[in-house]
Amino acid sequence: MDSLGATSHDIVCTTDAYRMKECSQQVVLPILIELQCALISLAEREKSTVQIGRTHGQHAVPITFGFTIAEYVSRLGTRILRLQEATNNLRGQFSGAVGAYNAQSLLIKNPLEFEKVFLQRLQLSPATHSTQIVEPEFMLDFLHAYTSTLGVLANFSDDMRHLQRTEIAEVMEQVSQKQVGSSTMPHKRNPIHFEHVKSLWKTFMPRISTAYMDQISEHQRDLTNSASARFYGETVTALYLAARRLKRVLKGLIVDQESLQKNLEMAKDKIIAEPLYIILAKNGHPDAHEAVRRCFIESDAIENLGLNEEQKDIIAHPQKYVGLAEQKTQHVCDYWREKLQIAPEQRR
Repeated sequence: MDSLGATSHDIVCTTDAYRMKECSQQVVLPILIELQCALISLAEREKSTVQIGRTHGQHAVPITFGFTIAEYVSRLGTRILRLQEATNNLRGQFSGAVGAYNAQSLLIKNPLEFEKVFLQRLQLSPATHSTQIVEPEFMLDFLHAYTSTLGVLANFSDDMRHLQRTEIAEVMEQVSQKQVGSSTMPHKRNPIHFEHVKSLWKTFMPRISTAYMDQISEHQRDLTNSASARFYGETVTALYLAARRLKRVLKGLIVDQESLQKNLEMAKDKIIAEPLYIILAKNGHPDAHEAVRRCFIESDAIENLGLNEEQKDIIAHPQKYVGLAEQKTQHVCDYWREKLQIAPEQRR
């Protein structure tokens, strides 16, 4: 009776939703939580480690390395919530050839109740309407959540990859004694794991376009997604592999304090521009930004600006000009621990 009267996609759509939901809940989301715990741990450990901030690839004003990591704690946390929502919203069906319960009406007294009870056994729900297939937006939202989460991991990997550049060298992937960086240059220590995650994203991000094209199905159903939809599971696998790799890399990530300090010192004279113009404007200067932009302020001129001791200290020690970077980092970590209900035993 379970298959009598069913169209093939009563089975296929429902099975796809079931297996995607099971895999997401039991495999992918747990590894993402573990990765989030590793990011939180790193952010808290380095929340006071001063780093020169960067915009447009150029030195900006100081932050902390923990604050840099906290960006990804927040972004990944938001994506995890979106993944949970999209996973829980996957739907199944048992509504027949065109979705109107034609055959079921000959076999079952209450086809709608039968569908509901049948899907409940799989921990699924029906949509309010179906054709020969489940409304495609449920799976599309699911795949979009996976793709955007992979994008966050790729962005993080790209940032860490560039921080390993020779001229920056603020972080370093831990490498094994037998790991070869280059086939011809024995001194190389390439950021292969971060590059691998970026490569996964380049492979799977374009596939979301196919999923959007599969959203279109003429009348009650056509077969234009019959081949393309078979590859949806690979996007799920890609996110799992990326998260697992990053979790492993973060456990051994080396933060180079000397390079962080060196890069900060390199920008020391320029860092004071922002706090100086803010202080001048606060004290009534008519065009403080332009005055600081056009002039190179000599250190002995600071005494003539009428600054108080706290303001002078910031100008003399730019590494103290980090705003609320440390406090914000801790707030972000605390927020996402609570939001994701991370247990104490998961936190380290």
